[in-house]
Amino acid sequence: MLARRAPNATTAARQASGLHLIGDLHGCHHGGALMHDAAALEAFCRQQVLSAGLTPVGHLFHGFEEGGGVTGVVVLAESHLSVHTWPETGYVTLDVYVCNYSADNRAKAQALFDGIVAAFGPHKQTVHCIERG
Repeated sequence: MLARRAPNATTAARQASGLHLIGDLHGCHHGGALMHDAAALEAFCRQQVLSAGLTPVGHLFHGFEEGGGVTGVVVLAESHLSVHTWPETGYVTLDVYVCNYSADNRAKAQALFDGIVAAFGPHKQTVHCIERG
């Protein structure tokens, strides 16, 4: 009987690879309700997740005092989406991390990220793209 060999570190890292997109969006004065309405941002983000072909498994969105921003997260079977808004300054931070355990989900991660960025219409953005694993 042959013994099964444990996967080496390189194989394990490759299986758990993924794409992590981190955005700082400035001058988001076109986001409307998405900037300050937790329910609106939640519905929009959940719709974007589904449109990108990803799998939501949980979510939590919180609106701050009247006129304040929203912080929210959608937990994905593939990893997560988080977004934080500051309507008083037109600033949004966006974080999309999607693992590629059983399939290459990079295009889905990019589609999700791009769809959310487009809705906020930033005047200026800084994006960091990190290959994980």
